[in-house]
Amino acid sequence: MAQPPRKRRKSSSTQATTTLSGDDDSAQSSNMKVVVRVRPPNASELDDQKARTIVRVMDEHLLVFDPKDDDVSPNYYHGKRKRRDLLTRKNKDLKFIFDRVFNDMTSQQEVYESTTKVIVDGVLNGYNCSVFAYGATGAGKTFTMLGSPQKPGVIFLTMMDLYQRIDQMQSEKICDVAVSYLEVYNETIRDLLVPSGTLAVREDPQKGVVVSGLTLHKPRSAEELIHMLEYGNQNRTQHPTDANATSSRSHAVFQVFVRQKDRTANISSDVRVAKMSLIDLAGSERATVTTNRGARFREGANINKSLLALGNCINALADPQYKGHIPYRNSKLTRLLKDSLGGNCRTVMIAAVSPSSLSYEDTHNTLKYANRAKNIRCTLKKNVVSVDFHVSRYAQICEELRKEVSELKNKIKGYEDGSQLPPPPAVDDAQQAEINRLQGILHSVFKERHIIRKDLQELEMSHCELKVKVHRKERDQDRVKAISSDNLKATGRLERAIAAAKTRQAVFQDRLETAEKRMKENCETLEKVEEELRGQGTEGELPEAVQSFLHTRHLEVEVKDLRKQVKHLKKFAKSQEKDSQASEK
Repeated sequence: MAQPPRKRRKSSSTQATTTLSGDDDSAQSSNMKVVVRVRPPNASELDDQKARTIVRVMDEHLLVFDPKDDDVSPNYYHGKRKRRDLLTRKNKDLKFIFDRVFNDMTSQQEVYESTTKVIVDGVLNGYNCSVFAYGATGAGKTFTMLGSPQKPGVIFLTMMDLYQRIDQMQSEKICDVAVSYLEVYNETIRDLLVPSGTLAVREDPQKGVVVSGLTLHKPRSAEELIHMLEYGNQNRTQHPTDANATSSRSHAVFQVFVRQKDRTANISSDVRVAKMSLIDLAGSERATVTTNRGARFREGANINKSLLALGNCINALADPQYKGHIPYRNSKLTRLLKDSLGGNCRTVMIAAVSPSSLSYEDTHNTLKYANRAKNIRCTLKKNVVSVDFHVSRYAQICEELRKEVSELKNKIKGYEDGSQLPPPPAVDDAQQAEINRLQGILHSVFKERHIIRKDLQELEMSHCELKVKVHRKERDQDRVKAISSDNLKATGRLERAIAAAKTRQAVFQDRLETAEKRMKENCETLEKVEEELRGQGTEGELPEAVQSFLHTRHLEVEVKDLRKQVKHLKKFAKSQEKDSQASEK
């Protein structure tokens, strides 16, 4: 199993000497970046006549919580003044300023561009980075981080962008990427990529907070990494609650480790190592406003406990006068987020809120914590390790340099004689955003294709089995008639069985035609998306990453089809063998 990139200890003289680089890597101090995303109102909020909008987005940086009614003027009135209802709570009319505020019309791509895109550069420059979504259950955290096939979230867009950047650097840098995915559920930690028992959190003097036994994986492409992410999400704990039908009942932490060094061999080498954490927190839920009992109640209590510990850490870190102990050890979540909150890490907090008065207290609390988090300062330092190789490795370094010179000569020769095309020009941000959007649609199309192909094969198998069954019944009927034409009871029973089987055949035939129609529509959608993607490529060709993605997905469909066919043929052969043995008797 792959190991995460880490700083190497000073080794003996037979290997290499490692020292921290000191050119432009002096520590920098910066505040945590905090953004707020207001989701659109959901169906239950729209249906509730008493609900009102309590969050008003004024511009890209300012929002007002619980604004005053526009039709009430404090300076003058017309007619008789109404007495204020003393039982009605006065509007708070609180103004909050954040690094960015997104209204309910903001797209996933816009959120990514303004939050995570900038930290991809930081990761490739050797800085640790974190993005975490914070808010009450049902506020839109999981949608922002994971999204849907049609509207991929921050994690998907980050990975596509990261691999694109790595592809652009591959002529100059050697990059290794490793990932892990875990969840914190009921104060226990589980590996989502290799489900097993609970894992322990430990402090390492060199690597910081580590999870013992957590598996690391080395995906070969962005598509393979997305597969891992999907698999992990399927293993994540989700249960419906009163507040959210698809509530995530665990905190999910997706970590990406990037290690890069110069491709050109030398007697010394700078190795950059960085960690990016993408975190989807479970949402808080007040027990007094839900009917959750038993396991759901215990889940909610543990979620609230860990979020309270997180809030206490935010309060302590945000207070410049506080010099005491930061209570990281009060929960597993805060221990894992120790680096992200106050360590060597560039952090973005996405606070997700509901615009409805039905979530008044939850939205108010989220905005208060987000406002405090703006004051948290992080000390950033590049994770660059300078490796000085021992003289015994000089011969190997010279050989690597000769190999690189030979490769470059072959490339130049290929460009000159036309046998090798120069690398395609880099795409701009808008074009890459469109490619990412279309790849999200492709992902959805192939997901639907798997379902349709499965339905088609099962229907075809059932139709074939019924056809054989009708044939056997008709054969039995002919035998009964040949033995005795007076046996009306037996022939009548066979006729009814044949009629019932033929009726089912007709039903399966109709369902087959419907499935074939769905498959045809799926193919047309795929062709349309491929055509749009060709428009984004060079000279009408599909981008290389898209070609690889399509080839992989087509092969997956074929492999699943073949496995299903083999299974059916074995079953059919067994059935035929039984029938043959019965006929011989």
